[in-house]
Amino acid sequence: ILHMDLNILWVGVLESLIYSAIGLVIALVAFFIMDLLTPGHLGKQLAKDQNMALAVVVGSGILGVCIIIASAIHG
Repeated sequence: ILHMDLNILWVGVLESLIYSAIGLVIALVAFFIMDLLTPGHLGKQLAKDQNMALAVVVGSGILGVCIIIASAIHG
């Protein structure tokens, strides 16, 4: 019985890791799409120029995408 419980646990852990990886890839794709749709280079604006207003906008956009991804994965 313990062996079956551990198999179920490992399957759940593996599924969680796969869904997390898929979610991260989709979030990164969303960031690059936002980078294409906005003028300038987001990475440069955020890291080098430390544009806080842009960081808030991009962060909220990524958070919104992640909420949608989590809802889609959760069902």
